[in-house]
Order: sequence, then C-alpha cells, then structure tokens
Amino acid sequence: MTGGPERRGEESHPRDRAVPEFSVIVPTLDEESRLDETLRRARAALGPESELIVVDGGSRDRTAEIAALHGAALAAARCRGTQLATGARAATGQILIFLHADTWLPEGSGDALRAAVRAGAGAGCFRFAVHPPARGLRYRLLEWGVNWRTRHFNTATGDQAIFASRGAYDASGGFEDLPLFEDVTFVRAVRRVTRFKELPLAALTSRRRWEDGFLRTVLKHWALRVAYAAGADPSRLSRYHARPTPRAARDR
Repeated sequence: MTGGPERRGEESHPRDRAVPEFSVIVPTLDEESRLDETLRRARAALGPESELIVVDGGSRDRTAEIAALHGAALAAARCRGTQLATGARAATGQILIFLHADTWLPEGSGDALRAAVRAGAGAGCFRFAVHPPARGLRYRLLEWGVNWRTRHFNTATGDQAIFASRGAYDASGGFEDLPLFEDVTFVRAVRRVTRFKELPLAALTSRRRWEDGFLRTVLKHWALRVAYAAGADPSRLSRYHARPTPRAARDR
C-alpha cells in the first residue's frame, strides 16, 4: 500500500499531547456491533489517557464511525497483518497492545502490563478465556488447551491480546503483511529480541466463531496450524479459514 495509511476523522496525535503509556491497536472488518464495547472496556482497563487506534479493512457498516468517536480511525488493505502494522506505525504509546474487536481486556490490565515490563518482559500476552462464560466442558477444555499451549510452547494467538514495548516491537521487525498467522509469526520474531511473558489475567474473547460448529471449528484451526507449520502459504490458507462451516452456510 503506498502513500501511507488513510486517516478518518480528526487528527489523533497532536504535537502537544503527552506520550501515552499504552496504545491499543484494533484491526476491524464490519464490527459495529462489538467495537464500541471493546474500546470502552480497553480504556477502562488501561486508563483514560490510553491511545485507541482502529485500523479498518473496508467495513460496509458503521465500524469506522464508531472508531472515530474513541480515537484514531485509520484505513488499510484488508489484511490483518497489514492492518496491525499500520496501527503500530501510527501509535505513539510506550506499550503496544494488539486487540481483536471481539476481545475484552480485563480490569487491572494496566497494572499487569506495567509489572511485566518492570520484570523484564518486553512482550507477552494475556491468558485466554471465552465470553459469555459457558458451562459446558468443551469450552473449558478449549481454554485449558490454549493456555497450556502458551505456557509450554511460549506462544500466543491474537485472541490473547498480544503486547510489546515499542522498542521490542521495532527490534522484532513488527507484523508482516500476512492475512493469517500474522500473530504466530510476530510472536516468533519478538521472542528473539526480548522475554515473552503470559500475564495472570485473562482477556475475554467472543465464542462466536465456535458456535457455528465447535468441533469442526477446532479441527479446522488445528489443520490450518499444521499446514502452516509445514510451510503452506498463509495467503492460500486464509481462503480456507474464511470459509463458513456447513452450519453457518445453512443459517445464511
């Protein structure tokens, strides 16, 4: 993409504004039903001076309008890696937090992030949990599995609200222009330049993607991860990732 990101709404980084401690970067596509709550919770969890940057990939709803009410609303190509990199370039905060539009930061996030950085972690993630809470065993197993993988393999996905100090982000090379597995690729890169830590608090991710067929969705995600680990092109894999499950297709 040439010419830099397109900015919608008012200029969000005036020269006389103090450097914020936190910058939250949210990639979006048609997220008007969830974005307002996500941004409100992020600001409540991090403090009123936190910087909120939404990078939209071409929404046809009110996503960009809602984003402009909370902070910066940028536009970029419809590619999550590109959107995250665009937001990171525009961010002015000391700690960058990469947040999905359907993921809520928990209370106390600011204190947990500060403690991690003081302890020497230049990057990391939150624990994983789903919302609304589910009583069924399958979601408890899902949460356990994701958190076990983080602890034992020192990795994370975007659902866990990955964070990095500005220095660690820049030293790692940042997010690549990948439509899928941009999060896994970034974590691998940032681990080479700093300590990566899982925070004790859980970010809450919507159950929406698993409700169209829990087992099918889990198996599809694992199949895609195996294919990526074997060297498959993320651009090609993203076509399969975007396909609805059979139930979702029937419900349309």
